[in-house]
Amino acid sequence: MTNHPIARRKEIAAVYGAGLIQGVALVAFPAASIVFTGANDYGLSSTEYGGMFVPQAITAIGSALLGAGLARRLGAKRIYLIGLAANLVSMALLVSSRFVMSEHAVAYVVLLIATGCLGVGFGFTVPTLNTFAAGFFPQKASKAVLALNALLGSGTALAPILVAVFVGLGIWWGLPVLVGALILGLLLFSARLPLRPGAGDDGAGAMSGRTRLPFRFWVFAGFALLYGVCETMNGNWASLYMTKELGASTTQASLALTVFWGMVTAGRILFAVIENWLPERAVFQVLPLLVAAGFVVIAFLRPTQPLFGIPAFALAGFGCSALLPLVISFGQAELKTLAASVAGGLIAFYQIGYGIAAFGVGPLESRLSLSLGTIYGATSGVALALAVFAVLIARRPARPVTEAPSARILKRDPDVNPHHSRRRS
Repeated sequence: MTNHPIARRKEIAAVYGAGLIQGVALVAFPAASIVFTGANDYGLSSTEYGGMFVPQAITAIGSALLGAGLARRLGAKRIYLIGLAANLVSMALLVSSRFVMSEHAVAYVVLLIATGCLGVGFGFTVPTLNTFAAGFFPQKASKAVLALNALLGSGTALAPILVAVFVGLGIWWGLPVLVGALILGLLLFSARLPLRPGAGDDGAGAMSGRTRLPFRFWVFAGFALLYGVCETMNGNWASLYMTKELGASTTQASLALTVFWGMVTAGRILFAVIENWLPERAVFQVLPLLVAAGFVVIAFLRPTQPLFGIPAFALAGFGCSALLPLVISFGQAELKTLAASVAGGLIAFYQIGYGIAAFGVGPLESRLSLSLGTIYGATSGVALALAVFAVLIARRPARPVTEAPSARILKRDPDVNPHHSRRRS
């Protein structure tokens, strides 16, 4: 990474700007849920709407897992640019789908391909952005990652507002057009920058097929999966729950989704600012309990109380706020030899949770006749399990998990390997 201050500032601007734009792109589809399920628009059923996100989850998982290894061969910058290009294609397909809206099957296939491209974009871009942010500010990596994810959250909070504005103007497709233009500009700007995460970090420590993952990685992965379920229950289903079961207006539903993502962002900013007064690991253990409380409140709302849904989703958003960026920074700090792969691996498991919640709700509604309120109540159990994993992670081991114990013994005591000592002499 270049040390020139102007070039460094441009790199930082590109990375953090990409976080903001990626956030808007990520929520462009769920923010328009009313359009996709509206009888006068796409007319998707709840199952079809949920199924629309399955390609996104699959491609995000695959690209996140492959990203670190590809970065080692192609460079982190190219992976980042490929991710931006995939996001651009996704927005173009979303706009194109409106021209075949009358052909239900064709439009649905176009939407499936569009979310699949968005998954590629998310899976390549977000782990790389986290690695860039940590590399730019190695002495304040946790704060840098929190700040990046705060901007990502700001984008997710902006998307429902922008959708509401464009729907009011009768041009809902204005959002993907706007996002596509921003991505294109960012792509051209970023292509001219060196964009290196740091000396020796360009894919270093990536998992190979022979890498044996330590047990601690699976604890982090389990947390990321459960978090993905909790976040997606709010991010993808809040608007439909507000309109279908609480009788809320389109504006109220958009506001509920906006305050959810807004509180996600506000929490990330807050905890980055007060980390010197409130330890990150204490925050990490408390937030899942707030998520569980949010789900319980949401589950007990009644059709005569749509406005109460707004503070309920705000509580859930504040609970979700710092959990994903913190688990990534904790994982990278603990699993030193896998640091370049930890972000991608955890994003992959987060996306598994995303897929479970995005698709699983539809069948639960149609086949088991469960209401969204009942499903929200049941998800509070997932949040409590998340709290258990948070305690396991917060109790950091005596030393970072950097290599196998046998390797440490051999390095510490050369007499254990006399052949190696003779070769030296």
